[in-house]
Amino acid sequence: MTVQQDAPTGSDTQDLEVWIDQDLCTGDGICVQYAPEVFELDIDGLAYVKSGDDELLQDKGATTPVPLPLLQDVVDSAKECPGDCIHVRRVSDRVEVYGPEAA
Repeated sequence: MTVQQDAPTGSDTQDLEVWIDQDLCTGDGICVQYAPEVFELDIDGLAYVKSGDDELLQDKGATTPVPLPLLQDVVDSAKECPGDCIHVRRVSDRVEVYGPEAA
């Protein structure tokens, strides 16, 4: 399980989405500390992604776009997550670029 070190720059940053595997979430809330605009802890103590309209997305595997200004915060969340449950992938081919399944 590896996470790339730095967020990409330029055109590599377009069309990324993030999702959380709640089965692995430890509820530490590190992701919320890094990017509260993208992540939120729910009443069940687990982290979820939020839509661009700040709506909590609780469906299993729900994704949300990664806003470019928050990319480094989302990447840091994936790197620091003790549950290794944050997945960032390209929308175009669904390849994980940050998170436990990143190449």
